[in-house]
Amino acid sequence: AGKFSWRPWEQNRMNEKARISVVIPAFNCAQWLKAAVESCLGQSLRPVQVIVVDDGSTDGTWFQLSQRAAEVGPHIRPLRLQRNFKQTAAMQAGIDCARGDVIVTMDGDLQNDPVDIPRMVARLLNEELDLVAGWRKDRKDNMVMRKIPSQIANALIARMTGIALKDNGCSLKVFRASTLKRVRLYGEMHRFIPAWLSTVTSSKRIAQEVVTHHPRIHGVSKYGISRTFRVLLDLFFVYFFMRYRARPGHFFGGIGLSLVGAGCLILTYLSFVKFYLDEDIGTRPL
Repeated sequence: AGKFSWRPWEQNRMNEKARISVVIPAFNCAQWLKAAVESCLGQSLRPVQVIVVDDGSTDGTWFQLSQRAAEVGPHIRPLRLQRNFKQTAAMQAGIDCARGDVIVTMDGDLQNDPVDIPRMVARLLNEELDLVAGWRKDRKDNMVMRKIPSQIANALIARMTGIALKDNGCSLKVFRASTLKRVRLYGEMHRFIPAWLSTVTSSKRIAQEVVTHHPRIHGVSKYGISRTFRVLLDLFFVYFFMRYRARPGHFFGGIGLSLVGAGCLILTYLSFVKFYLDEDIGTRPL
């Protein structure tokens, strides 16, 4: 009886005092980074740290980060990568340094709105979820270059992974830290985090929440449509990992058996031609 009465009380106490770590990958965004950081600090009523990862910026991003951290204090944790490792690596670096019970990821271009963070955090904790993913239902992006490719990608990801989210590309996500830190991100894997999490937790603990999306008014997208090929390769890897990680022989064995079967059919045909039809097969492509 003591165990069953103690756990909810402990969970409620954690909910009240849950610490939040906000991870923001940043690349050449010195002009508006201060506004993004201040927005995050101003929205939370819980203990919060903002981890901004300078992903090899060539402008004054690192200077702005260092200056702001010195002004505000340890609430801001700047990290600097030696070169541009892309968004996923920057996000993983921030996650590794996060110390909060809840980890929030978002872009630093001010298209995501930090005003949504408290609501998403509350839902994560109150509903016992491991992930609340943002859904940019009213997305303020170009229809041809951004919206349509995103819709196709979301449908393909949902079909191949079984995680039916409407907006895998939205960077604004809220995670339970203990679950998120059980997976590692590579390549362009930040958009497949829900699929990764489904390998360590139930898909029932993954939800989505409609979030605000602002038009881009600062800079240009650093991670554009050129990533499509890399995303497709990563999707294939995710599919392989989710379906065959415990039985890789079934995947590679299936390919091997198919090739062996094709080879046997070819040899049977050539044997028929040589021995039954008495034709020369030495110069044939087969």
